[in-house]
Amino acid sequence: MKAMPWNWTCLLSHLLMVGMGSSTLLTRQPAPLSQKQRSFVTFRGEPTEGFNHLVVDERTGHIYLGAVNRIYKLSSDLKVLVTHETGPDEDNPKCYPPRIVQTCNEPLTTTNNVNKMLLIDYKENRLIACGSLYQGICKLLRLEDLFKLGEPYHKKEHYLSGVNESGSVFGVIVSYSNLDDKLFIATAVDGKPEYFPTISSRKLTKNSEADGMFAYVFHDEFVASMIKIPSDTFTIIPDFDIYYVYGFSSGNFVYFLTLQPEMVSPPGSTTKEQVYTSKLVRLCKEDTAFNSYVEVPIGCERSGVEYRLLQAAYLSKAGAMLGRTLGVHPDDDLLFTIFSKGQKRKMKSLDESALCIFILKQINDRIKERLQSCYRGEGTLDLAWLKVKDIPCSSALLTIDDNFCGLDMNAPLGVSDMVRGIPVFTEDRDRMTSVIAYVYKNHSLAFVGTKSGKLKKMPGTSLCPTLKLQTGPRSHRVAVTLEVLFSSCSSN
Repeated sequence: MKAMPWNWTCLLSHLLMVGMGSSTLLTRQPAPLSQKQRSFVTFRGEPTEGFNHLVVDERTGHIYLGAVNRIYKLSSDLKVLVTHETGPDEDNPKCYPPRIVQTCNEPLTTTNNVNKMLLIDYKENRLIACGSLYQGICKLLRLEDLFKLGEPYHKKEHYLSGVNESGSVFGVIVSYSNLDDKLFIATAVDGKPEYFPTISSRKLTKNSEADGMFAYVFHDEFVASMIKIPSDTFTIIPDFDIYYVYGFSSGNFVYFLTLQPEMVSPPGSTTKEQVYTSKLVRLCKEDTAFNSYVEVPIGCERSGVEYRLLQAAYLSKAGAMLGRTLGVHPDDDLLFTIFSKGQKRKMKSLDESALCIFILKQINDRIKERLQSCYRGEGTLDLAWLKVKDIPCSSALLTIDDNFCGLDMNAPLGVSDMVRGIPVFTEDRDRMTSVIAYVYKNHSLAFVGTKSGKLKKMPGTSLCPTLKLQTGPRSHRVAVTLEVLFSSCSSN
């Protein structure tokens, strides 16, 4: 497979955006002269803004950058082509519905619009840009010139997330050839479960101004395409929320990777303490009632050290070389993940971290085993945050295959046993914070970003050197510098 130059720019720019957060200058650490390299490519935003999200049009190489109060369209060499302003505006996070729908009695202040989600809808050639203003309404922008095609805001379904600036929102588009597409939305609810489902599937209508845009795929008096966090959960864990780290689709399923607080009793103790557990959530694409909801804990261990706090993840193919090592097909899906040590700190994770690989088929096999045992009537639903109390599994005679999408029994379901990833690399001092992977000439390559701003290249074999990218001074707050790096491994 021949790598186009913009593909490498896409790969590294996305990693650096995720790894370094919203507003950091990145500069190159001098590399050995024997390494092939290209010159820097730099884009600087406005002095008062930060960068939040980045997506690349895989057809053209154009880059769309979600920033505070602005959306940018950049060329593959980071030249500004178009900008679209999204804020600031008068708002108050307590205004629900937002003041653009009805008068709000809360004091209004000039508020920045932080980009919370940025997705390309390839089918309709539009960009979905959702912000923090007005309870998370979205704009649909034409890819060509960022012209506003629609901005639905008059229904409660149009408010996708009320999370604050540090909250997380992830979206996955499921596309169809002859039907309207779906948008799966997963979001932290920031203590507002009555207003926002933590996970839902929405309609993506062809007409950007259609009344049904972002409506639930299915909704009646009893069932809807959503899951809300029950109010009883907050009596057990007052600050409970589900923090979404990554989302993707594969085969017949949509997946989200999460961090969830839970109460556990340490060994030898009768009292409970709050920890965070990393979990993978799986849903069938065609399940309108969310009976297929299953979650399974994931983690990693190396040399007796547990790495349980998920920091980042990326879906890629195995490739021939790594696939042969793992005993899987080159086109099988792998999850490249970053975990930090322990379970007790979410916002201030320990610096010890690990890069781990999960074979997605093995996770699905574990879920199938759990479904089969539950439908034999074994165990409980094991979903404490949603069910609060233990509910026994019910027995039913049916065949559960790889694509089973649940019934209105034994759902939603939790897997109690953790699935462990394969540790590839550990870092004790400079915590890894982001990851992206790529198959090049049958080699599976992973790039990781660190807390201090280094970019490291982790080859699937030991043949390639590690490359690093070092951040510049912290006083430079609003530039992104990209360098396209080619090592001797890439030219083999």
